[in-house]
Amino acid sequence: MVGVLASRVFFPYAPGVPANTTLVLRLTGDVAEVEGSGVLDQFLPGQPTVRSLVDMLQRAKTDTRIQALLVIPMAGTPYWGKSQEIRDAILDFRKSGKKTVAFLEFAGEQEYYIATACERIFLLPSSNLSVKGLATYEVFLRGTLDKIGAVPDLMHIGDFKTAVNTFTEKTFTPAHREMAESLNHDAFEQLVQGIAEGRKKSVADVRALIDQGPFLPEDALRTGLVDDLAYRDQLADKAKLSLDRETEGEVYARGTARGGFRLPSGQRIALIYAVGTIASGESGSGANGGEFTGSDTLAKYIREARQDSTIKAVVLRIDSPGGSSVASDVIWRELMLTRDKKPLIVSMSDFAASGGYYIAMPAHAIVAQPGTLTGSIGIFQGKFVTGGVLKKLGANIEGVSEGKFADIDSPVRPYSPEERAKLEEQMQAFYDQFVEKVAQARKSTPEKIDAIAQGRVWTGRQAREIGLVDELGGLTKAIAVARERAKIPAGEDLQIVVYPPRKSFYEALSEPFGQAEQSMQAHAMGHLFSPRERRVIADLSAPVRLLQRREPLALMPFVFLR
Repeated sequence: MVGVLASRVFFPYAPGVPANTTLVLRLTGDVAEVEGSGVLDQFLPGQPTVRSLVDMLQRAKTDTRIQALLVIPMAGTPYWGKSQEIRDAILDFRKSGKKTVAFLEFAGEQEYYIATACERIFLLPSSNLSVKGLATYEVFLRGTLDKIGAVPDLMHIGDFKTAVNTFTEKTFTPAHREMAESLNHDAFEQLVQGIAEGRKKSVADVRALIDQGPFLPEDALRTGLVDDLAYRDQLADKAKLSLDRETEGEVYARGTARGGFRLPSGQRIALIYAVGTIASGESGSGANGGEFTGSDTLAKYIREARQDSTIKAVVLRIDSPGGSSVASDVIWRELMLTRDKKPLIVSMSDFAASGGYYIAMPAHAIVAQPGTLTGSIGIFQGKFVTGGVLKKLGANIEGVSEGKFADIDSPVRPYSPEERAKLEEQMQAFYDQFVEKVAQARKSTPEKIDAIAQGRVWTGRQAREIGLVDELGGLTKAIAVARERAKIPAGEDLQIVVYPPRKSFYEALSEPFGQAEQSMQAHAMGHLFSPRERRVIADLSAPVRLLQRREPLALMPFVFLR
């Protein structure tokens, strides 16, 4: 152990990397925001994070032993923010003048979009290039609920607050369809623009080509969407890569200075992650594989960063569709106290919508990717009436109550008109407060914010145009903005203090049994479902899980862009 630590202290670069080496970057599955910290994570290989991938490419850019980059993009996520962040990092690596090559065993739109950041693209001779445009899919479960006798008694504020539509409708409402078409159109525009820039074609030519897809390998080559057809072993000759001298990205990352042990130095900036559905209590992972941000946990991290005089600025990295309105407001308050003490910058990942946007409001500046899903300023509340399900199963449920509204949450019957009026009054009050806070934060008026709110989801690019976002870019951009606002000179070393901190083996081992069990359930989900499938399950089930607490929800609708 001492020898391992010593090697990481005294050797700043990855050991065993010879000169003229090709760095191989395999992008598989859903890239995480935060490293796992459970008991099993202490033994299993660490999942790459967005920050670790970007940092690795920044180091390789100036490492004289790395002469080329080979990118192998595989199946991605149903969202685009992280893909754009990684693509931007590859484009930045290209500025070094080093060779960049993409190898596609299979490619849909997202994989090809990442590949276009490279100088040359090679496609497997037996594989199609499945670039054909973007489609949006949304699930409507009302017909299923009708069949089993369940009634979704759900209310919402805002015509575009469509999270409830999954359960209350059998098809698109006009407002829902308008929003879906707008999101899909802007994502498609970003895809076309990226391909056009990467392949040095006009936007019109790329549109015409996409209408011809998907492509046989020969057609992809003929139209100039790829540079050549090759098997992996042929890249050495065709792309002039030193494949006999290559290092995998995760191996290189673990061996470099920032990836291993090093003495801290430089001015300090806090990087606080808010990942997953927002809920009251402690953060953790659910049995469905989805993550949730607990208000107690996040508030604790924010207070620590605020009270630490050595921390000069705070960057809040949000990858959340929202959740509990109460938990979001608790976090908002801690952030408002923090912004009065030091610069506060928000970096948006795949999405930061509804409650995710609520906790972004206190920031001095908000940075989002063009494909980030954000906004969704609205609220919904309600319950699922399951008495009919029980009757179909031959069961019955009865109860007794005292108090005029004691029975308001009855699972047997829908709300009475008087109960509905009371809940709608509460929702309207929260919505008005939400809009007023956004207006104050964005230096606008409640009337103007209400016009772009109504629960509507926007892409990051659209959000910047309407004033909900300040700048476009990723985490690196947000940290640069924080450095500038904290008046830390550009050439000075910077130490990033990450929250949540990675647990030691002993801390993970001593965690409460319930948390350890959740960690094991999450790993089990990983074997049963792909990252994409786990995220879909988590997003679809979030309203059902959170409504059990009987509180208003600031949660964006599930949108599956592919």
